[in-house]
Parts: sequence; structure tokens; C-alpha cells
Amino acid sequence: MEIKVTLPHHSYLLQIQAGLLEQCGDWVKSLWAPQRIVIVTDENVQKLYGQKVLESVNAAGFEASLAVVPAGETSKNLAVAEELYEAFLTAGLTRSDGVIALGGGVIGDLAGFVASTYLRGLHFLQIPTTLLAQVDSSIGGKTAVNLKQGKNMVGTFSQPDGVLIDPLTLNTLEPRRVREGIAEIVKSAAIADLGLWNLLASFKDETELLEHAETVIAACCEVKRKVVEEDELDTGNRLKLNFGHTIGHGLEQVAGYGVCTHGEAVAIGMIQMNQVAEMKGLTAAGTTEKLKQMLQKFHLPIEWTPWEPEKLMAAMVHDKKASGDTVRIIQLKDIGEATIVKIPLSELGEYVNKV
Repeated sequence: MEIKVTLPHHSYLLQIQAGLLEQCGDWVKSLWAPQRIVIVTDENVQKLYGQKVLESVNAAGFEASLAVVPAGETSKNLAVAEELYEAFLTAGLTRSDGVIALGGGVIGDLAGFVASTYLRGLHFLQIPTTLLAQVDSSIGGKTAVNLKQGKNMVGTFSQPDGVLIDPLTLNTLEPRRVREGIAEIVKSAAIADLGLWNLLASFKDETELLEHAETVIAACCEVKRKVVEEDELDTGNRLKLNFGHTIGHGLEQVAGYGVCTHGEAVAIGMIQMNQVAEMKGLTAAGTTEKLKQMLQKFHLPIEWTPWEPEKLMAAMVHDKKASGDTVRIIQLKDIGEATIVKIPLSELGEYVNKV
């Protein structure tokens, strides 16, 4: 299955099919001329797929090497980015060479950021191996690293030359990582795709969802394609993808990166944001309960202990959706339809307090 992302200055294809990883060298050859390549991955993914991808890319006529970083959100920082710059130098990368991100969202964000800033930009490809990355972070060109003050505070917009999505990589994910991706799938359905929501509602659990992974992934990619094409630089409709993320990013930071995963934080953020909006009469009655039932069916959390409103607010004021004394939040009109609302920053506290 192919989905084309069409942008004014750069278009690319998402390839979605079981077994594609086995042919990744041919895929790279179809997109790039012979060149040096650094494949950025983490220690966990390297053990599973690193050598296979390296050999496939080299067999296709490239001069490729691996750069391996520790697994987890804590690697998404400027210190690890600097280590990758040095690895690129050691590999002799020039502006005509490329980088492949092989892994989850952390690797995609980190490798994309380093690729887009090293020598002012190298060629870049995404091979996402987690559900979260396949349905969300590998698409749309956002790259970033974290600062201690907040998530994704330093980054660029840099579109890849292509994205290869092989649902078979999901078979090696631990259940918590599968659920993390399901949170973003539920978000995509809630904001923009009632048909996807109804499909998710028909599944019994995570196992049944994975049996239909290709269909679900493609539906999420379509949601993201549409908003990215409308708003590449995240100033308008693309902000709808941030439903649950304003509180979610704050929770990730307060709890400690990796303690509460991104998907878990987004699930909790969606519930907290929506139940306050529903209490205010800004969201259709019953949407919070529908969200709760959907998330709990897939064994995702809907609350976090301890809940620390003051610390959350301190983290959230640095969020990229804030502008001056206002912040844009995402509210559901109903399941399948979202809207962007600008509120005073002082009012954000109402959405953090438990109701």
C-alpha cells in the first residue's frame, strides 16, 4: 500500500506492507543514488534488525554503517545528538550522503534532527519499527530533542525522502509499547475519523487490532497526511494532532521521561482535557466516557498518581502551542471531529485541576 504526502517543495511516499523490511536495500536504491549512509538505531532495535538492514543496504550498492544509541526517551537530548554528529564525521558523511532512522519515535526524532542540522541538511529516510512511530511520528517531518525544561524544545521541520512501514516489526514489541501506539491511534480516530473509531470499537483487544495492523496504520497515516498537507509547519489545522499532548507532554516531564510513556501520557491528557471541556459544555455529552471505554479496552491508563497540578502547569507553560499570554488547546466537538480553541494561559489551569 502506498500513501503519497504532497507538499509544495517536497513530496514522498509512505510504503506500508508486511515483509517490506526484507527488501529495504532495494527501497533505498529506488530513492537515492549510491552514497555513504549512517543507519541510526538504538540498542534494542540493533539486536533485532540492525544487521539485517545494514547488509541489505550495503548489498544494494551503498556504503553504510550503524550508529547505535541507548534505548529510550532519555537519549533524545543534545548530548546524544552531539555524539551522532561525531559519528557522522567519522563515517565521512558529506552533504550528498544520507541518514536512515531505524527504530521508534525517539530514534526518528533524534536522527531526523541531527540529519537536518549536520552540514545544514542530509538526505533522510524513516524506517519506523514501533506502532507509535508507524502511525504518527515518522510522518510529517517534525524532528526534535528534549531539554530538561520540556519535551521537543529544540527541533526542525525536515521531511524525509520516504517512509517504509513493515507491520511485522510489531511482533517483537512488548505489550506496553503496542499500547503506547494505540493511544495515538485512538487520538487520530477521535479527532478526525469516525470510521476508524467504529473499526476500533469492533476490536476485542490489542491482539485483534494487530491482526488488522495494515488497515489501521494506513487509516492513521491518511489522517496525518491530510493535516500535514494542509499545514506543514504546524500553525493551523495540524495542531489538532496535539489533542491530549499539552497535558501529556507536561506529564511526561513531571513523571520522568520513560516513567510514563508518551502514549500513556497522551491517553491521560485526552481524558483530563476532555472531561473539563465536557463539564464546561464545550464537548458533546458522553464523549469522555466513550474515550475512557476505548482506552481502557486497550489497557491504557486514564489517570496518573500522584497528580501534581502546579508542577504540570510549570511544565506546560513552555509548550510550543503557547503564544504570549494565550495557548491553543484542542477540543472534541464530538467523536470524529476536533476544533482548535485559543484560551488565556491563565485559564489552562482549569484543565489541569481534577474534576
